[in-house]
Amino acid sequence: MIKSITIANVATYDTTPETMSGLSQFNFVFGSNGTGKTTVSRVIADTPSFPTCNVTWKSGTKLQPMVYNRDFVDLNFNQSTELKGVFTLGEKQVDTLTKIATAKGELDELTTKIENLTQGLQGVDGMSGKKGELAALEAELKKKCWAQKRKHDAKLQGGFEGYRSSEEKFKSKVLQELASNTAAPQTQADLENRAENVFGPTPTVEATIAAVDTAKLITHETNPILKKRVMGKEDVDITAIIKKLGNSDWVREGRGFYDVNDRTYPFCQQNTTEAFAQSLNEYFDETFVKDSKVIDDLATDFATDAARLQQELAAIIAAPSKFLEVEKLKTEKELLDTKITLNNQRLAEKKKEASQVVELESVGNVATAIKDLIDAANIQVAAHNKMVLNLPTEHITLTAQVWKFVLEELKTDLATFKTAEDALTKAIAAMTAQIAIAKADKGKKVAEIRELEKQTTSVQPTIDGINQLLASFGFQGFKIAKTTSGTSYKLVRSDGTDAKATLSEGEKTFVTFLYFYHLLKGSESDSGMTTDRVVVFDDPVSSLDSDILFIVGSLIKELFDEVRAGTGHIQQIFVMTHNVYFHKEVTYNFKRKDVAMNEETFWIVRKPGLVSKIDKHPTNPIKTSYELLWAEIRKPDRSNLGIQNTLRRVLENYFKILGGVEFDELCAMFDGKEKLICKSLCSWVHDGSHYAHDDLYVSIDDSMVDNYLKVFRGIFDKSGHAAHYKMMMGDAFVEEPGRV
Repeated sequence: MIKSITIANVATYDTTPETMSGLSQFNFVFGSNGTGKTTVSRVIADTPSFPTCNVTWKSGTKLQPMVYNRDFVDLNFNQSTELKGVFTLGEKQVDTLTKIATAKGELDELTTKIENLTQGLQGVDGMSGKKGELAALEAELKKKCWAQKRKHDAKLQGGFEGYRSSEEKFKSKVLQELASNTAAPQTQADLENRAENVFGPTPTVEATIAAVDTAKLITHETNPILKKRVMGKEDVDITAIIKKLGNSDWVREGRGFYDVNDRTYPFCQQNTTEAFAQSLNEYFDETFVKDSKVIDDLATDFATDAARLQQELAAIIAAPSKFLEVEKLKTEKELLDTKITLNNQRLAEKKKEASQVVELESVGNVATAIKDLIDAANIQVAAHNKMVLNLPTEHITLTAQVWKFVLEELKTDLATFKTAEDALTKAIAAMTAQIAIAKADKGKKVAEIRELEKQTTSVQPTIDGINQLLASFGFQGFKIAKTTSGTSYKLVRSDGTDAKATLSEGEKTFVTFLYFYHLLKGSESDSGMTTDRVVVFDDPVSSLDSDILFIVGSLIKELFDEVRAGTGHIQQIFVMTHNVYFHKEVTYNFKRKDVAMNEETFWIVRKPGLVSKIDKHPTNPIKTSYELLWAEIRKPDRSNLGIQNTLRRVLENYFKILGGVEFDELCAMFDGKEKLICKSLCSWVHDGSHYAHDDLYVSIDDSMVDNYLKVFRGIFDKSGHAAHYKMMMGDAFVEEPGRV
């Protein structure tokens, strides 16, 4: 059974698709000639020939389409000298017929099984079922994966290269990595730090930070001289005064001036005795001098080593490595500078008074901190340089680690997904396998039925049935007969002569319809009579008299009853026509109330301009031909070309035929241009013609149409029939202020 039909870019249909969806067992399509009905029937008959169109079948099960349209008439009547025989099942071989019925029941069960499995697999709409659940599961995972990409893309996009533009590709990559990624997990901070170099511009080798030597400076802190009290001899006469002064260094310095001043004391400028000079020499003996020199050297060496260290650190800070924590180094250097200044001061005091015990501020801790900062930076420099020298491998390694990081963040979601995916995949595989087995069994059953049908088929029942109908409907001048081949038909007169070339259009239409009607119950070959099918009748009453029209409608309605009862092999019927009376006849159903029944759908095909449109209606849209004329007037996209003739036919039906109104009196109630328009409409009514007035149909535009519609409404108003106009316009009626 057909669920929907989509038509686009073919014949008079535009590139924007027109869709017939929600189709049921009986589908009625009304439309004037040339609006596009036959195109619909052709698409059903041979969908592959229309690549821009599509026919969707219930559960994907395609039935045999059997279409009666002018193509069928041309193929079977106009282009062929003989009609192909219609094979039907005979009624004498009861055992064989029973076997066929049993096999057909089994075939139907297999078809139902396939449809149920297919529906469970992909749903009624082809988008749900187990496959739909899997698609939804994958869509949810895709959304979560993409959220991770967006979260880390700014800093880790190098690892996502090649998968950043597609949610589907990114999700697929995640699943691929889930199955194969063995990288060790890394922290986000480490990945982002390395990504700047590995994924950024091509990095260069970084210089190693020069090591600084703090050992010498630290060694000075333990010099024994710092704790030694350096003093002269205790038993010398001058000792007491030096102790009283408390500054032997000052005395020692003054001694130099004393020696070069002929032993005249430099401060009082008095000559001293030989004994005083002897006391000075004895006090500042060789040991004192030696120790004093050690102090002087220590002060000098400490200052030199400290200054060198300070210069080295200043150079490192001035051009720091990007891996060095330079702010921390600055802090440590400031502490070092403070200690060095303090130690220089203490060494200066030691020089001034060698007898003092001095302890230097230790720089060991700060030296260790400085060394650790430099060593840590150099470790990173070494790793960086190793990375630079081995960049391709580093790129691969970091990329794998980035994906591993994403997998870790999605760990819970991926575990849930895999559990559900495995269950759905197994279910889909099982159902697919069952469908394949059922289809294979169905193929075998079809072959079995065909063999059984060949044992009990005949073309004679069709001959008898068609001739009986022809005779009962008054067609006495011809009948069909079997050809010498025994598998086809010919049309003959009562005297046996060929009647095909001399049939009237109505006779040809009717006999072709009867042939198609019997073909629905049989097959053109000696098998296939029990194949389920979809039937389309496209304008089957063209050129037929009204009494034959009624008979055709009755035969089609008999098929409706068979479909409802499920006694035949027709599963769905489409009836397309432009004939209002035939449409009313074939759609009549006393059970229908205000809306269409579940078993039926109603459609109108129209062509307001150059493009065909298909509209679905909730109930039978065709009431009478008079109602159709008003429906055309109500349409906002009415055809400008035909509106004049539509207005004329309404006036003719309502006023002239039903009311017997004289229009000359109505026209006298108008003035000026409106009077001329009224006379134009009325002249058509008086004339009663149905042909096109070429001079009135040229270049009619919207403004002219508005004028005709205005006068048309005015005729009803001025004749006292405004209520009828309002009723027929329905929702399209617009109140106009001042209009009576």
